Amino acid sequence: MSSENNGGDIESCLRGRLRALLLFDVAEEIDLNRLNNLLGKAPSRREPAFRQPAPEYVRFERPPVLEDLGICAINEGEKLQARIRYFEYGVASVEFQLPFEGSWQTMLRMAPHWVMSPALEGRASALLRERLEPLREVLRKPYEGWVSEDYYVVQLDPIRGKNGQIVTADELVQKHGTEIAQLVRGEEQPLSRSETQEVLQSSMSYYATDLVVPGWVAAFVYDSPAMATPVIELLEYANSQLLEFRYYDDLLTRVLADVYKRLDVRRGLTARWRLASDAERLNTIRLDCQELTERTDNAIKFLSDMFYARVYRLASSRIGVTDYRDLVTEKLNTARDLYDSMVNEFHQARAFLLEVLVIIILIVEIIPLFRAH
Repeated sequence: MSSENNGGDIESCLRGRLRALLLFDVAEEIDLNRLNNLLGKAPSRREPAFRQPAPEYVRFERPPVLEDLGICAINEGEKLQARIRYFEYGVASVEFQLPFEGSWQTMLRMAPHWVMSPALEGRASALLRERLEPLREVLRKPYEGWVSEDYYVVQLDPIRGKNGQIVTADELVQKHGTEIAQLVRGEEQPLSRSETQEVLQSSMSYYATDLVVPGWVAAFVYDSPAMATPVIELLEYANSQLLEFRYYDDLLTRVLADVYKRLDVRRGLTARWRLASDAERLNTIRLDCQELTERTDNAIKFLSDMFYARVYRLASSRIGVTDYRDLVTEKLNTARDLYDSMVNEFHQARAFLLEVLVIIILIVEIIPLFRAH
């Protein structure tokens, strides 16, 4: 492993990185080919770069574009390593990295302030707008207001104990499970025993000396920076999904509320006649959302029992992707039912109008006959 703590013990000499992932939904789509050309970058052959064996097709269909920004200033005297990752489905993720070195108490003091810092999101938003200004041609249907999502990762380098061996994940959880749970929750105070157990039951390891514990606001990753990268990329991808599903959920909520308002209004014959255009607009939005959600959901493929597939499913569940996906699916089904109902009502109104026209024509034809007699 490339970055190990040497000559110390489990209580001190910790090294690692605090990572902040600030994600923004900036457009309906980002043209990655054009973006690569503008940045002078060659398309990535495969992402994520999985550590364990995985089939070639288990990857992003269109790998996101990575732009390294180097060192960026956040506050006075505070400079962080920064980069932006652009996803095809319109999400841009700004990452800040802050190296740390010290004891568990040092890390516990730093992490909550890092998680709760409003300066990070503000700086990330300003930085992203600055970078997108000359790249606006790559954005398809850019959004005026951005929906954002933030996530934090505490990555701890492997620790060598006094015997020279790397401390195992089991030993780390046994001796410092309370601190790990506190980091994952982003809390300044220790958690209760039951809450600590709730956090730690989501932990996963592939080797004896690596560990990932995902939570809804942050994750703890025990591994070297290079080996932890695929897991962090999956956490970032899961958060990009959450961001997209949040956007679709909000959009469908507003659309359905508008439809319900229209349906609650007392309608006459002409209003019913206009249901066709209203239904068509609703169905267009529904199909657009369905297409975009499927594209987001299928951006990367996994095998059912592959380690990273299990990591992804665990992270998705903890972060809330599964819950929001279910909400969006339910609202898409509601929109479909409303569309069917509105179309049926329109057809009924049209049939009634046709019947009235037939009766009028018959009356017009019969009146001359009565006059003749």
